[in-house]
Amino acid sequence: MKQHIRSLVAALGLVLATGATAQTTLLNVSYDVSREFYKDLNAAFVAHTKKTTGQDIKVDQSHAGSSAQARAVADGLAADVVTFNTTTDVDFLAERGVVAKDWRQKFPNNAAPTTSTMLFLVRQGNPKGIKDWDDLIKPGVQVIVVNPKTGGNGRMAYLAAWGQVRAKGGSDADALDFVSKLYKNVPVLARGGRDATGIFLQRNIGDVLVTFESEVVSVDNEFGKGRVDAIHPSASIVAENPVAVVERTVSRKGSAAQAKAYLDFLYSPEGQEIAAKHNIRPRNEAILKKHAQAFKPIKLFTVEQYFGSLGEAQRVHFNDGGQFDKLYTTK
Repeated sequence: MKQHIRSLVAALGLVLATGATAQTTLLNVSYDVSREFYKDLNAAFVAHTKKTTGQDIKVDQSHAGSSAQARAVADGLAADVVTFNTTTDVDFLAERGVVAKDWRQKFPNNAAPTTSTMLFLVRQGNPKGIKDWDDLIKPGVQVIVVNPKTGGNGRMAYLAAWGQVRAKGGSDADALDFVSKLYKNVPVLARGGRDATGIFLQRNIGDVLVTFESEVVSVDNEFGKGRVDAIHPSASIVAENPVAVVERTVSRKGSAAQAKAYLDFLYSPEGQEIAAKHNIRPRNEAILKKHAQAFKPIKLFTVEQYFGSLGEAQRVHFNDGGQFDKLYTTK
């Protein structure tokens, strides 16, 4: 009889424990400057899920340089989804069997629900008179950028600087010359986008910060409006923000449906509106047009136009011994 009672108590304890953990918790492992965007998006997704399904869900966030995050997930960080700023970081996980090989086909727009571009943030009043890329290689101008070896923000800044020379009709030799001069004006490489902003605004190093368009809103919110002016260069790069379900985690947790629903929500009108509010370019054309005042017209070029693919750019420019290693001397 005592044994039977003990069994009933144990069974009841299991039921209670299961009920206590019935809430699904997702982990979104993302890039450095997307914190505020996902904080708002997560709150909206939680409310949407409760309203439409009655299910309670929680979303945790993890942020650092995109490539550092990809390595952490490969090494075992139990992300349910990854939301990065360069496709090569998702490919890195696909090669290791962590996300699906065909991850691009799992969601619309090659699994990139939003895009961004690179622009310049300068100190209030633009004391150095910076207007376009050529101003960044002038003597006495200090440029803050992310290390392209550790963050997608840095890779996109480098490729934007190279590509804008090509967009003006220059050769790869001309682009190499320009980018070499640019990095001579870089006093310190940041680890990720938010680190770069900290170097610029908290440590007061540099005259110009090359970063994602979305960082304008983040800086205004965190440091107060008026600290920086945003300068839109004549040409810049399209930076896609790819997403993927982490198959390794969701198969173990049984969270595949919730993870997919979360990434689907990024494509919804509500998700796209939240992106626009954070100066991240929505794919929804109607919402993009609605926010046209925020997204100034820039001559945009794609990675494919001048580099073949992001994977090819990685091999030529950012792998150990590549073009970046040759032109940048550690200070």
